[in-house]
Amino acid sequence: MDGMRSQPVVAVRGVTTRFGSVLIHHDLDLIVERGQVLGLVGGSGSGKTTLLREIVGLLKPDLGSVELFGHSVFATDPLLRKNLRRRFGVLFQHGALFSALSVFDNIAFPLRELRVLDEKLIADLVRLKLSMVELEPRHGQLMPSELSGGMVKRVALARALAMEPELLVLDEPTAGLDPDFADSFVRLLGMLQRELGFTVVMVTHDLETLAGLASHIAVLAEQRIIACGKPAEVLAVEHPFIRNFFCSGHAVAVMRER
Repeated sequence: MDGMRSQPVVAVRGVTTRFGSVLIHHDLDLIVERGQVLGLVGGSGSGKTTLLREIVGLLKPDLGSVELFGHSVFATDPLLRKNLRRRFGVLFQHGALFSALSVFDNIAFPLRELRVLDEKLIADLVRLKLSMVELEPRHGQLMPSELSGGMVKRVALARALAMEPELLVLDEPTAGLDPDFADSFVRLLGMLQRELGFTVVMVTHDLETLAGLASHIAVLAEQRIIACGKPAEVLAVEHPFIRNFFCSGHAVAVMRER
């Protein structure tokens, strides 16, 4: 296997994070390989979203290293950091769309930031991204305030995919959606991941989302990753949090078979 293929997409090593006197992470390690769909789970206040923010370089841990594609997300070289940012997309929990911009302009925003594409090409790319998330060109003229919760998620996903990222980072992608919309969004994400082959790191508390998407699961508890592997492997780990979180049900039964 060549060096590029063996290089982890995400490598978090020895990370310790404090907020004042509160210890959030202690000597935390997490490796995500190319093509994996990793579901990150943990209790409320365990530091899941904090870890996501560290992975994308929005927050620097007190100790340890965070690398994407073999490079530190906190590299001092501004060109390297800029190139790294182009290789991943982020879907925040509530979409985080720019309220003053139309759907079209929200999706076009990262493309315009490149400053190398003309408006005709940008328009073509926006229409393509809308189609990828099963929205129509006419939806591009809507404002975020006119969108349903499911449409907000789809527009945010289209924007996250605008730069054709190798890594997609998702924070509670199905939170706030009713079951039918959540199932539809999970199917859409799974289809796009299979077609485009990007790697996913996803925080979720929803067992159905995990069962529908995750090829691997990482469990954050006691300030560290206590288990990481394929769903069946993680479910076999004897730990009180794992036993309580993965209670019986259809979704757990599906995961036990994977």
